[in-house]
Amino acid sequence: MMKKTFCSALLVLFLVSMGSGTGRAQSTPSPAEVRAIAKEAYIYGFPMVQAYLTMYAFSIDKSNSQYKGPFNAPLSFARVFTPEDTAFVTPNSDTPYTFLSLDLRAEPIVITIPPVEKNRYWVFQMMDLYTFNFDYIGMRTTGNKGGTFLVAGPLWKGTVPPGITKVLRPETEFINVVGRTQLFNAADLENVKKIQAKYKAQPLSAFWGKPAPPAAPAIDWIRPVPPREMRTSLYFFNVMNFLLQFCPTQHSETELRARFASIGIAPGKTIDFNSLSPEMTAGWVAGMANGQKEIDARRAASGGNISNFFGTRAFLHGDYVARATGAQMGIGANSKEEALYPLYEKDADGQALDGSKARYTLHFAKGLFPPVNAFWSLTLYNLPQQLLVKNPINRYLINSPMMPDLKLDSDGGLTMYIQADSPGKDREANWLPAPKAPFMLAMRYYLPKQELLDGSWKSPQVQRVK
Repeated sequence: MMKKTFCSALLVLFLVSMGSGTGRAQSTPSPAEVRAIAKEAYIYGFPMVQAYLTMYAFSIDKSNSQYKGPFNAPLSFARVFTPEDTAFVTPNSDTPYTFLSLDLRAEPIVITIPPVEKNRYWVFQMMDLYTFNFDYIGMRTTGNKGGTFLVAGPLWKGTVPPGITKVLRPETEFINVVGRTQLFNAADLENVKKIQAKYKAQPLSAFWGKPAPPAAPAIDWIRPVPPREMRTSLYFFNVMNFLLQFCPTQHSETELRARFASIGIAPGKTIDFNSLSPEMTAGWVAGMANGQKEIDARRAASGGNISNFFGTRAFLHGDYVARATGAQMGIGANSKEEALYPLYEKDADGQALDGSKARYTLHFAKGLFPPVNAFWSLTLYNLPQQLLVKNPINRYLINSPMMPDLKLDSDGGLTMYIQADSPGKDREANWLPAPKAPFMLAMRYYLPKQELLDGSWKSPQVQRVK
């Protein structure tokens, strides 16, 4: 959690006194103060800047190969993701996605969900610009009977019409919705298409049959930070300033946002970094680097357990380092009640996973398969990109819906073979191809049972084949 420095506290008091009409001129922060506050702002803003990168690719930049469609419309894909999908890191390849980028400035949006058969997992994860999972629509929270759900921005004060199943209130005026609909097997794809075709989003005025309010002002969208520059470019802070326009200050962050404003990080402001002195520029650069060091340390200490990096504002309780670490390890991951994501970056001996140096296995003993109410999967990603990997059999994961096609051990357990080359014809059904390069694995437990949530059931370790 970011700590307030004594100097920062003085800056806050100074800003307050400015607002009371003292008339005193604001002092210029020192390079040391800039470094400390830029570190805070980098940690705070990284998830926002990362989320904007995806929103821009999906719904703003029509020239982007990842463009999906406009705001306020369900953008469904009746397929699972492949290595060609690169808009965000660690995508799943289990559940066909439905994306919605919602602009809530003019009026709320009403999402309509059809009835879904009771044994099919589905979820609409509601994620604000901060990347808080502020609410859920889905099998766990609202059931499979369908309904109409009103999503209203933080400034809306209208009347909720009859027929609304639930009202959802984010803190930001733009949000990302990540929908997932379970695919049982290849033959099930047509059923998924029929469900997705009935996902609907419309303005409240259209749902209620009333005149639409005035349109929200047009936005002069700015380019996002390229992924390769996300951790080093000072342009990062101008993208953050652009996004803060759509994020009303929360009471718990009044002092934090005042500290940010003292060095020019404020809604809609543009910082001219070319005009800064070398000492000031060095302060900004060092602040970013120090923030990244803190994120890297949290990632290293996590041991691949990212379950506490995602959730509501109340759940994360001001732990901005956790939020930023989650954004870098797997932005858009679910809250742990919805899904758990143990990550494997090392084998049982503490060595980094690398398909050019070793072969690996992951084994579930008989009777000790993952305790879930939906399904489990194991997906492989390259490093450092954290994207799906092309391979000769086009297999990016092994999951529980594949069990009828997997080959069990003689004692009833399951061994998965994770390696660059085929483990042999008799084992290929259980082969998860790896690149001849560093990689990572992500386990997914959808709707985990209590023994997973409380840690009494432990995920097995990846074993290096001797």
